[in-house]
Amino acid sequence: MLATRRFKSLPFAPLIRRNSTAAEPPPAGGHSPTIATSQLLRTTKERALRTPGLVWNDDEPSNAIVSVGRECRKMNVYQSVRDALSIALTKNDNAAVFGEDIAFGGVFRCTMGLAEEFGRERVFNTPLTEQGIAGFAIGMALMGHTPIAEIQFADYIYPAFDQLVNEAAKIRYRSGGQFNVGGLTIRTPTMSVGHGGLYHSQSPEGFFMGASGLKIVIPRSPIQTKGLLLSAIRDPNPVIFMEPKILYRSAIEQVPIDDFELPLGRAETLVAGADLTLLTWGTPVYHCETALHMLADPPPALAPHVPESLRKAKVELIDLRTILPWDAEAIAESVSRTGRLVIVHEAGMTAGVGAEIAAEVQKRCFLRLAAPVKRVTGWDTPVALQFEKFYIPDGLRILDSIVETLSY
Repeated sequence: MLATRRFKSLPFAPLIRRNSTAAEPPPAGGHSPTIATSQLLRTTKERALRTPGLVWNDDEPSNAIVSVGRECRKMNVYQSVRDALSIALTKNDNAAVFGEDIAFGGVFRCTMGLAEEFGRERVFNTPLTEQGIAGFAIGMALMGHTPIAEIQFADYIYPAFDQLVNEAAKIRYRSGGQFNVGGLTIRTPTMSVGHGGLYHSQSPEGFFMGASGLKIVIPRSPIQTKGLLLSAIRDPNPVIFMEPKILYRSAIEQVPIDDFELPLGRAETLVAGADLTLLTWGTPVYHCETALHMLADPPPALAPHVPESLRKAKVELIDLRTILPWDAEAIAESVSRTGRLVIVHEAGMTAGVGAEIAAEVQKRCFLRLAAPVKRVTGWDTPVALQFEKFYIPDGLRILDSIVETLSY
């Protein structure tokens, strides 16, 4: 166990040295545009300032103030995390940031320079103990502080599971409202990175679905990360904020430098449609975008498998953003219009978040459904290092499910 965890300081290094004579996996077929060229990213100042739901949190007399004149800066996801943490520390003297290697900048560089800027009393390293990090953060929150703790990888959040599910989620209820840990935020990198294997590519959000009292948030881009993280830090409930690690450097947007928030508990419609609802969160948002491109204009190798009659289908793409509590009203409204639902997530299928969503949508929209709810997920196996690219629900698998569901 300890030998495995030593690799936590080397997230991009191979965890297993394959024998040179070992058979390589077959190449993954299909074409996928890179995340950096995604049309969903807001790469201009004008688009950034028109982000739906954005609310300024500054000293202006009204939040209705127009956005014209606000300054933006090009950021990737880890830079937007750092920007949000800097704002939180500046505006809240009770806020503190801590975790393994935090004072050094963290393995993904999200806290670079914060210890020098705010002092090592407020930005500091902890021992390698996830249970201890979570327990210490809960104690701080109980005393009225605003702890922003990092679990270095979501794969290692399990030792802290008891603290989060049995303590943080229940303290307000247990005390009859006399005590709470509403100032608690747990940050953690999640999802696949392409070569992280079974200990660095997990998506554990589904394990918290039954933990009433917690909120779970997963952003898809730099603007979303900054706005949702600041909302999470200021929310009166404990929040687990999961950051898709492959997006740290891949997703780049123009991000407003001022203090702003985006709403928790609300999904966002990225592409409007009338024939099928495609629901996802985090990294798979971009795989879904790839699938929609291939549906409308399939490459020659796929053209025989995509009927002409389906290529003009209008698919509604929705980013769930907040996993708990998830926006059941928005999803049910969309499925009631489209009659079809495909859910995409990286975690395994059995008892995943998609299962809960499928059950609720079936209850609310039963008479409106034109096809069974379809799930496209990771496999119910550990994430094998050599075959990780086949574990991820990529554009081809998503396209196949869209075509199948539209064909009913």
